[in-house]
Amino acid sequence: MRGTESLSRIAHFAALATPSPDARARAASAFLDTIGVTLAGVPEPASRIVRTQLGPAPDPGCVVWGTTTRSTAPDTALANGTAAHALDYDDMCFVSLAHPSAPLVPAVIATAEVARAPGRAALDAYIVGFEIEARLGRVMNPRHYQRGWHNTSTLGTIGAAAAASRLLGPSADAAAHAIAIAASEASGLKENFGSMVKPLHAGLAARNGVLAARLASAGLTASAQALHGPQGFLHAMDSERDDLTREMADLGERWEILDTGITVKLYPSCAGTHPTLDALLDLRAREPFTADDVDRIEIDVDPIVPTILIHDRPASALEAKFSMPFCAAAAIAFGRVGIDTFDDERRRDPRVLSLMPKIAMRVNPDVGKGAPALTEARVRVYLKGGRTLAKDAHGARGYSARPASDAELDAKFTACATRVLSADRAAGVLAELRRMDQLDDVRVLTSQLASD
Repeated sequence: MRGTESLSRIAHFAALATPSPDARARAASAFLDTIGVTLAGVPEPASRIVRTQLGPAPDPGCVVWGTTTRSTAPDTALANGTAAHALDYDDMCFVSLAHPSAPLVPAVIATAEVARAPGRAALDAYIVGFEIEARLGRVMNPRHYQRGWHNTSTLGTIGAAAAASRLLGPSADAAAHAIAIAASEASGLKENFGSMVKPLHAGLAARNGVLAARLASAGLTASAQALHGPQGFLHAMDSERDDLTREMADLGERWEILDTGITVKLYPSCAGTHPTLDALLDLRAREPFTADDVDRIEIDVDPIVPTILIHDRPASALEAKFSMPFCAAAAIAFGRVGIDTFDDERRRDPRVLSLMPKIAMRVNPDVGKGAPALTEARVRVYLKGGRTLAKDAHGARGYSARPASDAELDAKFTACATRVLSADRAAGVLAELRRMDQLDDVRVLTSQLASD
């Protein structure tokens, strides 16, 4: 499947696929989790700065969640997408090696507001975007990711364009052009991890996906070779393989959202820290010890982890989310890792600062063999007095093999949403999200997402 055939196959799927009820249920959970973490991200500096640059809203415009602001669909997707990723608390997919929902949910909701689409249509649009991203991830990773591309932005732009195009009308031709336009918009560099630009990547992917779909719907055309041509997306962006045939052949028959699943984060830090955090917190609960008891800690990880956890001595909250020494030290010092763990006061806690130099992360080629990247770790805690505590982590709480319960999702949503909404308003939004597939118009939901 090459050239025009591959793009045509993807475009027909984007426009016409009928997701299963189980797939819609997974998507609905993703909407709930993503809207929660977006509301939590509204006060963050990157989100506030982006909102200063939004264009004026047409009447009535789209809702920038958790605020009184309305703007155009592309700019609203930009603002909400940036806020969704601002705390690095949003979900993950270990096939695409991306945060799929941070661009997809804002792009879908903004487009659905304009189209006055029902909730089920929004869920279906999300699913086709997720499926296309995951299939591209299987073809392009790990090389694409290892070479420095941030898949949340690169693959996320393609997925957002496909999803938004679905909502603008069931046209495979328009979807093909939207995806091809998005291939020229896609970018995002991992060197910006730990800075405000990382959450901006998700916002740009959401905005660019919406823009690509709107331009294609208005008649802008693009090359049918944009994905697979000799100077197309796969080749230019260091794809592991250059043939989409196998991965795209069963689109609409097998659902990545069910087979691969979505990883919900229960810690607001890079996913590469989560298996280690689970292991350390389990050890601390099983055999209580404090930071003062630790002589040293050794953490073995797969080769991908050090390419993203790049800040051994973080100088900011954003860098701390990409620092194994900080996250591990905080877990031991405080017995938990939450949004407030990355506040200035806790980042400068003497227990954390004294423990960080004692924590060593290293690549072990035996860790993660046969498992998705970022999902395994081997942790050894050497205590003063000679005792050693050890635990191997295979995934973490919230991962698809150990999914978060509805109660955990609701609790996370409420804690996040009440950073900017009243408890009553947050409960109302949660109730609407729990019946997402029954909404006649997504504006019923977004009207509740405006700041109270």
